[in-house]
Amino acid sequence: MKSFQETQLAFTQHLRAPDRYPAPAEMNDTRMGIYRDLIYNNIESFIANVFPVLRSLLSDGHWHSMVRDFIHRHRCQTPYFLEISEEFLQYLSQERGMCDGDPAYLLELAHYEWIELALDVNEASIPAVSAYPETPLLSKPRVSPLAVCLSYQYPVHKISPRHRPLAPELTRLVVYRNREDKVRFMTANTMTLRLLHLLQTNPQATLGDQLQLIATELQHNQPDVLFGEAQVLINELFALDVISHFE
Repeated sequence: MKSFQETQLAFTQHLRAPDRYPAPAEMNDTRMGIYRDLIYNNIESFIANVFPVLRSLLSDGHWHSMVRDFIHRHRCQTPYFLEISEEFLQYLSQERGMCDGDPAYLLELAHYEWIELALDVNEASIPAVSAYPETPLLSKPRVSPLAVCLSYQYPVHKISPRHRPLAPELTRLVVYRNREDKVRFMTANTMTLRLLHLLQTNPQATLGDQLQLIATELQHNQPDVLFGEAQVLINELFALDVISHFE
């Protein structure tokens, strides 16, 4: 006679990987089928909703094999459905890695799609808006807590069943949630990401100080031109809510 713990272990092993572990002999298979379907369909449906582009790129067999392996191998640390997508991303990058038949951009695309959800459900709020300063170079622009700078080897924002990149294409993005709670993205260049990084990591410096540092790093021979272009950029970022306010 099996103990309760032994039956429980056999029960959960079967639900995680029904093709590898038989159901407990004393359990009715019709009832077990209901549990099997509920567990798999709920998890698979939620993952597919968070990663719709990734799902659309993979065959049914490839996709379901990946999700079943996730349920079998990964030990989730959260009971919340909203956090299952992050667990799935961890599984892809830290446990599964790349497998035969995967597109080269699978991990980057999954990360990009997850970021959209992460920003959408983030409980942070954007500070109250302030007026655009009369002398922006003397101000201290603040980056929204709901803005993220990203760099990818592939153009993840363009990928779809009709557009599957065959070669790397360095892509820089700023993904953000605006004051209307809409998640948006913008393509960015090196200077934009560098400026946003400096604004986030060196908040005591003025915009002029940050731009002088960038001009020195770039060995820019016309810093006044750089300063003018950057002020236009800051104005655009402020309008998009990537820059939330000025101090």
